[in-house]
Parts: sequence; C-alpha cells; structure tokens
Amino acid sequence: MAAPAFGTTARPALVTDPTSRVNPFIGTSNAADDFPGADTPFGMVQWSPDTPHKPDGGGYEYNDSSVTGFGLTHIAGPGCRAGGDIPVLPTVGTVDTSATDSFSHTHESASPGAYTVSLDNGVKTELTATTRSGMARFTFPATRQSNLLFKLTNSQNGDTAAQFHMVNSKEVRGSVTSGNFCGEGNSYTVYFDMVFDQPFQHSGTALAAATPTTPRTAVSPSTPEAPNKPVLHGVVPGAARPFAARASGTDGYVTFDTTTRRTVQAKVGISYVSAADAVGNRTAENAGWDFAKVRDAAHNAWKSLLGRVRIAGGTAAQQTVFYTALYHALLHPNVISDTNGRYPGFDGKPHTVDKGHAAAYANYSGWDVYRSQAQLEALLAPKAASDTAQSMVDDYRQTGLFPKWSENNGETYVMVGDPADEIIADYYAFGARNFDTATALKGLIAEATVTNNNRPGLNYLEQIGRLPSNGRYGCCNYYGPASTTLEYNAADFALSSFAGALGDTADQHRFADRAQDWQNLFHFGSGFIQPRDASGTWTSGFSPTSGKNFVEGDSWQYTPMVPFNVHGLATAMGGDAALGKFLDTDLSSLTGAGGYTNLGNEPSLNIPWEYDYIGMPYRTQKVVRQVQDQIWTDSPSGLAGNDDLGEMSSWYVWSALGMYPQTAGTADLALGSPLFTQAVITLPSGHTLTVNGDGAADDAPYVQSATWNGTAWNKAHVPDGALTGGGTLGYVLGTSANTSWASDTTAAPRSYPGSPGYTDVGTSGDTAAASANFDGAGYSYSAHALAAAGVTPGAKVTAGGVTFTWPKVASGAADNYVANGQTVRVSGSGSISFLGAANNGPSSGTATVTYTDGTTQSVALGLSDWTLGAGSASPLADNTVAVTTSYRNQAGTAHDSTTSYVFATKPVTLTPGKTVSGVRLPSDVNAGGLHVFAIGFGTG
Repeated sequence: MAAPAFGTTARPALVTDPTSRVNPFIGTSNAADDFPGADTPFGMVQWSPDTPHKPDGGGYEYNDSSVTGFGLTHIAGPGCRAGGDIPVLPTVGTVDTSATDSFSHTHESASPGAYTVSLDNGVKTELTATTRSGMARFTFPATRQSNLLFKLTNSQNGDTAAQFHMVNSKEVRGSVTSGNFCGEGNSYTVYFDMVFDQPFQHSGTALAAATPTTPRTAVSPSTPEAPNKPVLHGVVPGAARPFAARASGTDGYVTFDTTTRRTVQAKVGISYVSAADAVGNRTAENAGWDFAKVRDAAHNAWKSLLGRVRIAGGTAAQQTVFYTALYHALLHPNVISDTNGRYPGFDGKPHTVDKGHAAAYANYSGWDVYRSQAQLEALLAPKAASDTAQSMVDDYRQTGLFPKWSENNGETYVMVGDPADEIIADYYAFGARNFDTATALKGLIAEATVTNNNRPGLNYLEQIGRLPSNGRYGCCNYYGPASTTLEYNAADFALSSFAGALGDTADQHRFADRAQDWQNLFHFGSGFIQPRDASGTWTSGFSPTSGKNFVEGDSWQYTPMVPFNVHGLATAMGGDAALGKFLDTDLSSLTGAGGYTNLGNEPSLNIPWEYDYIGMPYRTQKVVRQVQDQIWTDSPSGLAGNDDLGEMSSWYVWSALGMYPQTAGTADLALGSPLFTQAVITLPSGHTLTVNGDGAADDAPYVQSATWNGTAWNKAHVPDGALTGGGTLGYVLGTSANTSWASDTTAAPRSYPGSPGYTDVGTSGDTAAASANFDGAGYSYSAHALAAAGVTPGAKVTAGGVTFTWPKVASGAADNYVANGQTVRVSGSGSISFLGAANNGPSSGTATVTYTDGTTQSVALGLSDWTLGAGSASPLADNTVAVTTSYRNQAGTAHDSTTSYVFATKPVTLTPGKTVSGVRLPSDVNAGGLHVFAIGFGTG
C-alpha cells in the first residue's frame, strides 16, 4: 500500500472566482461542437461567432480563420445542425450579404458571459448577453460604410418566411422560421428586435443565398449509424421542410457613418412568441446602454452558479478543464418563455408559465442528458431544474407526450428510449422537487403502458419482454432493438424509483420488475446482450463488434448498460470475476478501438464505474483517471465526441469530484477518487458536501483509506443522505492500488434486481386477441378455448401422473416463462415435470435443479410445438398432451382454426431425500421459444 503523497501538507485555497478558470474554446474543435460566445446560465440567447465549417449546433470551428456571422442562438454539440439563427456580421465597404470576416485567435478572447474579437477588417466586436437579450459593441474604422449584415436565411438548417423591417432610424426587427433537426419536420419561429445607440444612414434587404436544409435520411430501422451521428430510421411523423431563401430579398443590412463616432452599440431581444415580446424582453432585461454593466452581470451570474462547486488544488490546466466542463454542463436546457411569462407550446399555441415557476424551458437532448447532466443541473440549479421538470409536464399536458429530443417547441423523435422517465426522476432524486409530481407520475406511467409515439415497440416489451430484431414498429424513428430494450429498461427502473419516492409502491414494484427484461436478451453462452427475433430465436450473424441492432455502438458497449442491476449482470456472467474479466477487456480501449468502450459517446459512460460493484473499486479509480488524462485537455480539441448539450462535460465534472450517478432515477453515487485536494459543493438544502483528497495528484488516483465525517468509510458509494444533509468525505490517496479498500461484497453500491416473474403473455380473450403474443407473430392461446378444456386461472391440470397449477393471472397478462436462464422458485421432491409448449419448435435445452443443500441436478427439457406444425408433426416422445384447444387467437383477426396444445414432460426422478429450492430454466435452446407455464412434482 502506497503512502499518501503529501497527507500532512497544508491544503491549497479554494478558487474564489471560477469564471476566471473557464476556457470557452475547449470543445470548439474535434467534433465536440461547443461554442465560445456570450450567454448566461440556461439562457435563451447565445451570441456567438459562426465560422465556415459550422459544426453542428455550436457553429464555431477553432481551426477556421474567418467568421460568417455572429448568431444569436446556439446549441452545444447536438449531433445535427441546429440553431445559428439571426447571424449578424459587421463589414466595411460595399454591402455583400455573402461576405465573411477573417480574424486571428491572437485578437480573440472569451469568458463566461462575454466574447471579443478584433477582425482583420478593422472592426472590434464585443458581445455579452442577458437571459433573453444580447448586447454588442462594434468599433468600426472611421468610414461612411460601416455595415451590419443580417444573414436571416443563414440558420444552420436554413430558413423560410424570413422578415426584416426598419422600425425607425435606430431600430430593426424581423423573424425567421427554421427547424428540421436531423431531417425531422419540426419548425420554430424566432423573432428579434434590435436597437442602436446612434442612427444608421441606410437600410435595406438583399437577395439571400439558400442555405441547404438537413436532408431526411429515412434509412431502414436495421441500418446502424456512427457514434455521435444520429439519423432518422424508418417512419417519422410529418414531412421534412425545405427551408430555403425566397426569390425576393430576405437578408437585411444597416449602414452607419462612423467617421466621427466609431463605436456602435446594439441591443437585441429575441422571442419565440412575437416581435412585441422580443421588444419586451430587451427592455425588461437591458434598459440602459452600459455595456460593462451588462457584461459584469452575466459574469456574476456565472460566478454565482459555478461557485456552487469550489475546488482547491490540482494543476492550473485541471482547474480550467473542470470549470469549463461545469460551465458547458449548465448551458442547457434553455429558457424559452418571455419576461411576461408567455412561451410557445408543443401544441403550436402560446401559453403562460405556471404559477410558482419562473420560466419555461426547452431543448432536451434526452438520450444523452439523463445519464449525468440532469442530476448535476438539479444539484446545482434546483430552481431551474424544477422549472424544467414542470415544463416537461406542461409539454405532456399539451400533446399527451413528454419531450424526447426536442428543439425549442418541437419534438424530433431523434434517438431511442423514453428518457423523460430518467430526467424527471433524476431531478427529483437530486433535490429539484418544485413541480407537479402527481401529474408527472401519472403521465409517465401512461407513456410506459399505453401505445404512443415515444415508445415504439411497447407492445413487444409488454408481451414478450424484449424488442425483436424482426418486429414491426411503425412510427417513430425506431431502430436498434437490443439497445432500445435496454433504454426502456433503464426508463422503467427510473420510473419505478420515482413512483416509490412518491409512495406508489405498486408501480414501484411493477416497473422495477419489468426493468429486468434485459435478461431476455442476455446470451448465457456468449456472455453478451444479443438481438433475438420475435420467435425467440437468437438473430443470426451476431458479432459483439457489430452495430447492427444497436444504437451508435455495439454489444461490447451495451452489454454493461444495466447500471441499476450490475450485480444481476455479474451473476448472469458467472460471478464478479467474470464481469471483471469482461470489463478489463472492454476497457482496454477508451475510444472505441476494436469495438470496445468508447468514452466519447454516451452508451459507454457507465462502464468504468462497474468495478465498484464487484469488489474492485481500485480499477474504477485507475480507469477514470486514464479517461480524464487521455480525453480531456485544456485545448480546443480537448473533449472527445459531441458535448450533447453538456452531457459529456457533466461526466467529467462528476468524475473529477470522485463520484458518478450510476443509477438514473436515484441519488446513488458510485465512488472513484477526487482529482482535487478539496471540493466544496453547496447542496439544494443549503448544506455543503465537502470532498477532501489528501495526497491528490494526477498519478495518485488510488484510495488508501476514506472517512465520512471523521469515521472510517469503507464502501464504494457515497453515504446515504449526503446530498441532503451534507458532510465531509475524506480520502487519503496514493500512487499504488489498495485492493482491499471497499472490496467486500457489502461495500458495493446498490443493485436493484426487482422480482421478475413470467416473461411472456401467451393467452388472450377472444375479444382482445392483440393482448397476447405467444409466438412473436401475434398468435396466442384463447382463454375461452382453454376454459372450454377446463383450464382457467389457478386451475389444476393433471397429466402423466403430475398435477400442475395453471398460472393464476387474467388473460392478456404475463403467464409463462420463455426459457433463458431464469430461476423459478419452487419446492418439491420425488420427480419433476414441466407444463408448456414451444413456438417454432420443438424446442429443447437443459434445466438445472437446485436443492436446498446447494447441490444441483441437470434435467433435459424438451417441449413440442404448440400446434404440432399446424398438425403435421407428432409430440416429442417424452411429451404428453395435457390440454387441447380447437382454435387459437390471432391479433387483428380474432380466431384461427388451428388446433393448439399444451404438453407435459415425462417426470424425471430427483435425488431421493432432497428437496428442490429452485429450477434454472435452459439458458439456450435449440430452436424457437421454449415456454413453461408451470412446474410440477410427482411421487418419483
């Protein structure tokens, strides 16, 4: 065990002004797609330079050497073009709306709330912002031809219906309509009103060059896509909108005479409701002409928010990377309501912010931010997070759906899963609770149980416990069935946690159980999550490095994505050592080489923390530090992958604090080790959580020992209650691993296994044939036909000398196990028999009987096809027909005249004198799906 590097050295002082450590140019290259311009926390305005390459959302590529305009709206690293609305460009000489201005980085600077550049044409541009307005100071050369160009058709996805009007000699206003995110048909209109502190001499419009819109991809649902490059798959609602310039002039300009008064100040308000509200926003938030005062106010807003986490120690570069990541993590979501409370609803109508809330918010990168950004937002900005949660509830009230991946007031359906469950549960768990929780829970449960566009494939999830690779999904942007199953599982677990927190224990257990459906895709032979078709057959051609049936990743990256039940994953793999071996291989690359972990994209973010759950937290400590050192630097290229509205940056913030919100929907935090000698976090309760890292250094990531409020702490998770009551978590760190710290099984963070039961709905009522799907093709047993044969819920069925109890559940509810390694708790002795049938069978495998003394016995298990191949086959030799029905049900048709059967296997003698405690069903079968309705015991 290594001694601490400097355990007795006086601790460095806490940073007093975090904004001085922020470098907004980090993430402006290498496809992170951040932007360097002026903004306020969660602000509506991001007045920032755009350059010719126009990286998605951010608009600024550090390696470019010219500016095309200073746009008023930007989004940090969304993966598709977005925002960049209303670019304004200062030029000198003849008006040319296609002009660009060259510049050098030596004449450029940026800090939270401010941006300055001296362009090569002699114009110095200084920008700052309030929440809903921007302010600029343009210092021109002494000339009569000082212009401001309004490139209204130059939003990242083009514009239509652009308007530009002169109000008077000091004021212009207008609007643009854009959208089409990732090729989706969403649209929004943003209005602006700009005033100047001196009159312009000329104004006008000019013919605009068309900006190409993002084309709709509409690729097959089976088509993989590259990491950080989302595309639309299959059917999506609405038509793509061809945003293009009109034939008449739609760009605008104003020209000033700056021969004597060289500095022109401008103030601009924007609104997504009306031009009048744009004026109202500007006048309410910036009534004067004091540029320095506005800039200082923006600076102080950031200083206050960033100051909720104060750090000490580390290198100057590490402090810069940390506070820049924190800054980036708090840029979104964005205020969309005006100072008068009005905002554009998802239903296309204006609405007013709910009483008790300060603002409505927009821009949800759901698939990304639920993993760690939402938690950070709630922890550090609980009022904004509460308002965001309420905004999501209002979106649901307006349309019947929660936002999934929305741009301003339009849903795009980009990416998969149902992330509103996680985001809202995250907000609540981390202290943001001032929202209509009852309506939120009711709506989320409805979205998780009733067919809707946010959860394509929900019927499969409920009926066969997985999304099949050959399923039919219709709307909206459905793809990656293996990944999407896992995403729904994560959403269900978060919903379970939220329900439990609100006292709804029935739904807490219901969704915690359904969250375990990942087990239906876990292949015990390969040790990977694998796609399966609707019949239950494993999809052919599987490779753990293939992206087919996955979303922006492969099975190496997705198999560990069971963050709420890592213990269950380890058990499925064969124990902690097996998962440890898997993680060692998976983390042999951190950037996706060989298909392994890619810490530049969201599906891998949870992987390094899983060592905590298997008694190896020292490996988490090591790998997390490697990620910090390899991927994050104080440079424009110092962030790997799209920032995805601050999600990637939030991962770094949590990791540098030495913890991570591994289990979405809970306040659970897995531990790594702190990068800094001290961090003091102001909590929503007003208390503080202090993290001390004695001996912290870049080469000292290993925890030698830890304390909580002065008492020894030997667990790999943050103590319960730390995020509400606060306290002090102290570490002694060193350069060599202490493999014994927090290595006991009781030291692991919580896993939530639920109590999963039947995995398949095999029986439907004759008037509700679509409520079951026994064979994956929409066919099922008829409850009425079974009743005619004497089989009703809870009835006794006798065959081959063994009496079984038919599942006591109503038709349309899960009533059988599709065998894939489940352990069924039963008790009996003598002999054992199984009641069931196969679809696309016959099907066979090996079951494992476990006795109360821990010993086991293998039992061959085979079941005949439930229709005997539509009458063309005979039962297996050891099968007895236990039930015969004269017809079966078919979704959409009601009846199918095919005779259907249920079989009982020949009893197998058990070890004399021993009692069975459970039966593990076959983990792999030779064909189709092997369904077990009941297990019975005979006399031997």
